[in-house]
Amino acid sequence: MCRLAAITSSKYFSPMENILALETMKEGHDGSGLGLTLKDLGGEFKDLKEYPILSGICSRKGREILDAYMEEAGFKLIHKWKPKIKPVKGIIKRDYYFAAVYDYPDEWKDKSFREKENLLMNTRLTLRKMGEADESIFVFSFYPDVITLKEVGDPLEIGEFFGLDKDILKAKVIFAQGRQNTNYQIYLYACHPFFLQGYCTMTNGENTAFVPIREFLMSRGFPGYMGYNSDSEVFCHILHYTNKRLGFPLTYYKDVITPLKWQEIEQRPDREALSLIKQSLRPLCIDGPNMVIGFIPDGTCFMVQDAKKLRPGVVGGVKGKYALMSELCGLDKVIPERDKSKDIFPMKYDMVIVSPDAKEVKVWNQLQA
Repeated sequence: MCRLAAITSSKYFSPMENILALETMKEGHDGSGLGLTLKDLGGEFKDLKEYPILSGICSRKGREILDAYMEEAGFKLIHKWKPKIKPVKGIIKRDYYFAAVYDYPDEWKDKSFREKENLLMNTRLTLRKMGEADESIFVFSFYPDVITLKEVGDPLEIGEFFGLDKDILKAKVIFAQGRQNTNYQIYLYACHPFFLQGYCTMTNGENTAFVPIREFLMSRGFPGYMGYNSDSEVFCHILHYTNKRLGFPLTYYKDVITPLKWQEIEQRPDREALSLIKQSLRPLCIDGPNMVIGFIPDGTCFMVQDAKKLRPGVVGGVKGKYALMSELCGLDKVIPERDKSKDIFPMKYDMVIVSPDAKEVKVWNQLQA
């Protein structure tokens, strides 16, 4: 199993808070990797929110290829963050880690945001393809106000390696995964969290329904539904597909991945819509065990379980700061001063939703909708 630590706050905070929470849950991950996704950035990125940020790793050769491609495509570099690397035994340093802020090409500046999103996605996919064969370029996200970092090793040691304990890198929403390696070879594109056009998820579990879900998504004709080096990446893409492309409310994500039984659907006022969803999107039904944490473009965060409820998960906090964790000890580490009697342990029908800026938390239940 992996361990997940998500924090959403009305104030900027350091990713080290997530990493220290993972450290308290260390028995649940083997220290084989760390993935971080930061949204609503502070510090040196606070005044650059309208510009897209390319996050990744590259070799010297890859850097030359990447820079040449971005220049030819018309992207103008505005700012670049590079971690202050502190050598740590056991972590193999790569040539360049970066979060680079670009201005859009001139001919794209007056385009709609949806058009810009597709440009950013296609640029990321092109760069990924250019560097994938020899691993000279890894690109994890290319989107405004979002940074993604990934590396192989123990999360606490990687935090020190990147200098996150001393850096001013901060955000209001941060997701972190401590990896439990279930593959023979660790591959960075298989590390959570996964991000696509403002949507992000990370998962603890095993997606035994991976193949039919992958085939359905790839048949939609959308270029971003690709990769799948991890069976958990489909959760992010299902979220994107249902909320963005189909325009469904966030709560319908739960109805899509864990559909109700027919007799249960009859008790819902939207039974006709649910019946159509159950029939037409049946290939997207998951068959865990899975616990999924995610966020959508407006900063809303959520946690859901599959019907088996075999992976731990807890949500708690105070107004202005909530944490979504794999284990209670992680929540205790981040927000010890909360009212613990209000901690939420979602069951198979529940979706725990934390509003933007961590203003409130609510539990939406499929049977009581």
